[in-house]
Amino acid sequence: MRIGEVAAKAGVSVRALRYYEQQDLLQPSRNPGGQRRYPDDAVERVRLLRQLYSMGLTSKTIRKVLPFTDSGGASPELLEVLAAERDRLDRQLTDLRDARRRLHDCLTEARNHDGTGSSS
Repeated sequence: MRIGEVAAKAGVSVRALRYYEQQDLLQPSRNPGGQRRYPDDAVERVRLLRQLYSMGLTSKTIRKVLPFTDSGGASPELLEVLAAERDRLDRQLTDLRDARRRLHDCLTEARNHDGTGSSS
């Protein structure tokens, strides 16, 4: 598949695909004219990359995770990396809950001062 086809099917920009290639996360071949050619599974790979990035993983961490997604096997080092990422996400969730609670408290206080008294 050509780069534009993969981008359209995966819902990303051509620039994103080039970035993934620069980060060594996606490896297209080149035809004799130098154009990128992607394998049939490239769209699924790009969707996986987007999911991993949305989880807050860095390119460096994703490079460590990809062999596991390809083979299904995990080294002790990879398990440690994944556990650390899970712990990082747990801390972020806790921080977000605390921020939401503080925001809710501020809204409640502000509403009580202006006399509306409603809370959401």
